[in-house]
Amino acid sequence: MSIITLNNVQKSFGEISVLNDVSFSVDKGQVVALIGASGSGKSTALRCIDRLEVINGGSIEVCGHRVDDPHLDLRRLRQDVGIVFQSYNLFPHLTIEQNITLGPLSVKKQPKQDARRLAHSVLEQVGLADKAESYPEQLSGGQQQRAAIARSLAMKPKVMLFDEVTSALDPKLTGEVLRVIERLAGSGMTMIMVTHEMNFARRIADKVVFMHQGRVHESGDASILQQPATSELQDFISNEL
Repeated sequence: MSIITLNNVQKSFGEISVLNDVSFSVDKGQVVALIGASGSGKSTALRCIDRLEVINGGSIEVCGHRVDDPHLDLRRLRQDVGIVFQSYNLFPHLTIEQNITLGPLSVKKQPKQDARRLAHSVLEQVGLADKAESYPEQLSGGQQQRAAIARSLAMKPKVMLFDEVTSALDPKLTGEVLRVIERLAGSGMTMIMVTHEMNFARRIADKVVFMHQGRVHESGDASILQQPATSELQDFISNEL
C-alpha cells in the first residue's frame, strides 16, 4: 500500500518550471533513491512532500495527509515525516541531547525524563551514545549528521526524507552516515533519499526514480542502474562513476 503518492505535481519558481507532471509512489517500508543531475528537481520534489514548498498543480498524499490541501495541519504532517538536510541544522548553543529533546518536549509535550530517555535511545541507534552532553562544534561532520538523523527519529516519524545528507562529507564520514541509514532501512523505515551515492542506491534501494529536466524520466528497481532504458540515465550513471 502506498504511503506517499505524487500525482502530476507541478512546481514553478516565477517563470521557471522546476517540476513538470511528476508522479511516483512509495510503499510502506520501501527505500526509494531519487537521483538525477543538479537542477533536475529532485530536492524540490522532496521539499514538496514535507510542504516546505507549496506546489502549483497536481496532488501529494503522505501518511493520509493531503499535502496540497490549503487547510493542511502542518504540525501533524511533520510529526509523521522526518527530514534531514545536507546542512545539519543543529542549534550550536544546545547540547546534542537538548537538540534532540526539543521536538518531543515542545511538540509532543513529553515529560522531560521520557524525552531524555528517548534521546539516549536514538543516540544509541546512530552510534552516538557517548555524545549526549557534547555541543555540535565538538563533533565531526559525520557525527553531526548522525545527530541530525537521531533528532528526526526522536519524533517517531512514519517516513524519513534525506536530502543529499552526505554531499558535504569526506568518504570516511560518508560511510558512517550511510551505515546508519542502511540500518534504518533494515528496520523497515519508509525512506526517500536524494543521493549521488550510486553504489549505495544499488545496494539498498527498492526503487530508483531518475529525474531529468523536472520530470520522472525513468523508474524501477535498482537494476535500472545496471541496465538503463534511456540514454539520459546511461549518461548520468557514466558521469557519476
